[in-house]
Amino acid sequence: MEKITLIITYYLFLAFNGVLANKHAPETKYPTYKGLIMAGYQGWFRLPENQVMYPNEKEVRIDMWPDVSEYQKTYKTGLKHADGSTARFFNSADKSTVDTHFRWMKEYGVDGVFMQRFFGAARSHGAQSHATNVLKHAFEAASIYDRAIAIMYDLSGLRGKNEDCSTLIEDWKYLVDSLKVTDQKGTKTYLHHNGKPLVAIWGVGFPDRPYNIRNIGLERFIDFLKNDPVYGGCSIMIGVPTFWRDLNADSNHDPYLHELIKQVDIVLPWMVQRFSPLLHNDMDRYRDVILSDIAWCKTYNIDYVPCVYPGFSWHNLSVHEFPDDIKPVGSIPRQGGNFYWQQMSTAIRSGAEMIYVAMFDEVNEGTAIFKVTDNPPVSDVAQFVGIDGKPSDHYLWLTGEAAKMLRKEKPLVFSQPKRG
Repeated sequence: MEKITLIITYYLFLAFNGVLANKHAPETKYPTYKGLIMAGYQGWFRLPENQVMYPNEKEVRIDMWPDVSEYQKTYKTGLKHADGSTARFFNSADKSTVDTHFRWMKEYGVDGVFMQRFFGAARSHGAQSHATNVLKHAFEAASIYDRAIAIMYDLSGLRGKNEDCSTLIEDWKYLVDSLKVTDQKGTKTYLHHNGKPLVAIWGVGFPDRPYNIRNIGLERFIDFLKNDPVYGGCSIMIGVPTFWRDLNADSNHDPYLHELIKQVDIVLPWMVQRFSPLLHNDMDRYRDVILSDIAWCKTYNIDYVPCVYPGFSWHNLSVHEFPDDIKPVGSIPRQGGNFYWQQMSTAIRSGAEMIYVAMFDEVNEGTAIFKVTDNPPVSDVAQFVGIDGKPSDHYLWLTGEAAKMLRKEKPLVFSQPKRG
């Protein structure tokens, strides 16, 4: 008993003298996720040209082409437009590129983004890595343009065998200490929830992953984020399959998933490819899933954020990654924004208090909402999805309109709004 008393006294002494002081800024412009529409931000379209997602004349792994007319710096690709001009692309690691993206968020009313932090980047989080540079630029731009920003750890890349979430614990310390993500210079815009910095962990409960959620230290990582006296005091959002509640269909059948969910603050189901405008009355199914999910979450005092996406296509990616199962072009069509708006309005009408958009910049799976073009390159090895003749900023504008309706700044409408 005397030993326990001495230990408690020691830690109280450290805390009193600031040794164990929490390193997060106590205030932020964004104290809650509620009322916001946040998007995922990949930031992986980086030079050099042999980077997996970067296009060249022989291998193209993207299905949409960005509108690059506003970027300060663009780069030649091996592709040509129909008029013979060289198709140019941006570099996610350029500071000017990230600045342009966050300026668009401000201009169109996109509240902010979750920065994807893949396990591979966390495993080797050195200061010179391209992924880390993207983070640095993003947090600076978020402060300049007053946009909400948060870290989303994506477990993709975790091998499972002899590997666990210890890497993420050390990486979070690195991000807090070296990049000051929760105490950025200038305006503090790190997204909080329930009064605490929000950290997302995505990729929990999917059956196609090489890791078992029971033995990769997830509870230890969650406990660290919640309770560590220096780096903890965080809220947690967990990214799970669409049918996590029933432990069916796209979800692991292991009830341990529910035990993990009950330890966090927000549930985010991944709904990309799970709903389609090509299925009759699929928005009724989408609505019913959201209503039942919200009811489950209320039982356990957990918040809930549905996922929306504008469309989907990974034809060009599948040519190289799945040559025996090549996907069609535009397998989930955008329909000029109608599919996107159906999800937005259905989610809001069903009681969603916050929304997650997949994704801001993901042109490789055709889910991007940033500026894309109807004038992609012509190629013998690739086919691209267009945007149905809409302006390149159409989905940014729709997202801003939805954010106003989510906050009841404008009446909710169920037909896609028209620009004046």
